[in-house]
Amino acid sequence: MTGEPPGSVSFAPAGNAGRHGSGRRRERPVPRSILLHAGLVTASMLAVLPVVWVFLTSLKPRSATLSDRLELFHDPSFAAYGEVLTGNDGLFLRWFLNSTVIALLTTVIGVFLAATGGYAFSRYRFPGYRPLLGSFLVTQMFPGIILIVPLFNILTNLRLVNTHLGLVVVYCTIAVPFCTMMLKGYFDTIPIELEEAGRVDGLTPFGSFWRIVIPLSVPGIAVTAFYSFLTAWNEFLLANILMTGDTSKTLPVGINGYVDQFRQNWDLLTAAAVLIMIPALGFFYWAQRYLVTGLTAGGTKH
Repeated sequence: MTGEPPGSVSFAPAGNAGRHGSGRRRERPVPRSILLHAGLVTASMLAVLPVVWVFLTSLKPRSATLSDRLELFHDPSFAAYGEVLTGNDGLFLRWFLNSTVIALLTTVIGVFLAATGGYAFSRYRFPGYRPLLGSFLVTQMFPGIILIVPLFNILTNLRLVNTHLGLVVVYCTIAVPFCTMMLKGYFDTIPIELEEAGRVDGLTPFGSFWRIVIPLSVPGIAVTAFYSFLTAWNEFLLANILMTGDTSKTLPVGINGYVDQFRQNWDLLTAAAVLIMIPALGFFYWAQRYLVTGLTAGGTKH
């Protein structure tokens, strides 16, 4: 017995009905859906077309790359890749090693400095806080080209010109301010109560930073690591001035010699460009994996 009079009709609460009704997916009109998908397909094609064109050009013989005829395929082969990897006494592999070492050092040092600096700006207030924070913003307002002369003079006095360490220092000056501001904003979203709970359990300030804040900040750290890596991996202007020896060049500077006023080896240049893309794509794949799994995870979820 429910206690209700015979013949009575019970209704579901209005809140439940509204909740179920709001959960239904509204169908998009067909014309609007067609326009949306057409725009997405067009944008995707515009983004992918240059990469596909570079790859197809790398498969053509040298004579076809200099032709004025528009051809997607012309006797495709991987001969240019073999010439890039084995030609010039293996200089490409040397440039690849230089870029890898410099990019990884820039990433590790840059992320460490940015994480510690961003945490200090997020959690502490100290004398000179605002001027120092403003200086990080000001450094982003100047184009890199105006820093060439002072950076070259500083590295010359320190005897770091044409060295990996000198180029790592230069790249860190570019990456660290931006990464610090980015991680400061991310650290601000993590509740400080989590660190206070860790202090109660006996963690030191650095222990709470390392054991609590860093694991919760993996998405932000992945973004800053990716930015630092690309800053060092793709940069051309500073490396072209600071690295003068053939064996000390980075990849962007080294492959620039494939095309000049005396020779136009577009097949070698495009093949080298495709090879350069592979580590960047691999690093992005690693970074986006953490982004996808962690962007929706807030500090209180843990």
